[in-house]
Amino acid sequence: MSGPRGLLVLRAGALTTLQDRGRPGWAHLGVPRSGALDAGAHALANRLVGNPVDAATLETTLDGVALRALAPVTVAVTGAPCAVRASGRPVAWGEPVWLPGGAELEVGRAESGLRSYVAVRGGFGVPAVLGSRATDLLSGLGPPVLAAGTLLPVGPPGRDPARGADGAGAGAGAAGSAGAGAAGSELVLPLRLGPRADWFTAESIAGLWRSGYRVSALSNRIGLRTEAGPPLRRARGGELPSEGMVLGAVQVPPDGLPVVFLADHPVTGGYPVIGVIPEGPPLDAAAQARPGTGVRFVRAGRN
Repeated sequence: MSGPRGLLVLRAGALTTLQDRGRPGWAHLGVPRSGALDAGAHALANRLVGNPVDAATLETTLDGVALRALAPVTVAVTGAPCAVRASGRPVAWGEPVWLPGGAELEVGRAESGLRSYVAVRGGFGVPAVLGSRATDLLSGLGPPVLAAGTLLPVGPPGRDPARGADGAGAGAGAAGSAGAGAAGSELVLPLRLGPRADWFTAESIAGLWRSGYRVSALSNRIGLRTEAGPPLRRARGGELPSEGMVLGAVQVPPDGLPVVFLADHPVTGGYPVIGVIPEGPPLDAAAQARPGTGVRFVRAGRN
């Protein structure tokens, strides 16, 4: 079987979206950044199939996705470890996989972590909005959330796919930060205090370093919400006027429980930001942390 280059969605899963590196630089117009939550896993998936890092991938949530190749394509799955099958047969996770036309790719339930990433050689050729193919759940920009029956066009192939992250097999490295979702694991988040740390008592800030929280089931692509830890107490009354928010900002709403802003965060907010988590592996790990995972904040730059 051969036809137009594309992938047909057979099973969309709990939440599967198209993601790339998002829309940075539009916040002054009220446009959120969006993009892949686990940026490292997204980049690796593209590298494995020979795509540029800004090519769009599929970001699945917990229970994967099923696709049918309309023509021969090469794909790779990274992020949360999971079973991967092609027309019912096990195939490699974290490696390039060739699918003949008509083959069905089944990306299974995450074994740890939350989000897997599916790249196809040539990238997904959906229309870009403001320079990005990312689905933004907050603003509604970008392609819609995937549904069964969606046809995803595939662009022309680029350079040859890589074999593994360093040319010799990706192995456990393809999981990126998915270990944060493993049973009994702990999410450790380095925090740089400011700009509104002075809105909280010294005792609360001292307690922040000593205490633990848990990932709340209310977490989503907008933010990782915490629970079961000591509320942060304010040192002053009143409220802030809305001010700009950045990726990794840790905002503290009236209940005192920190919220870590992820890729679909709003561009402004009125609750004080006690600190910011630097971009990179810690935020990738936050994207993979399942509800109930322990959370501990540490001073940035310290163990």
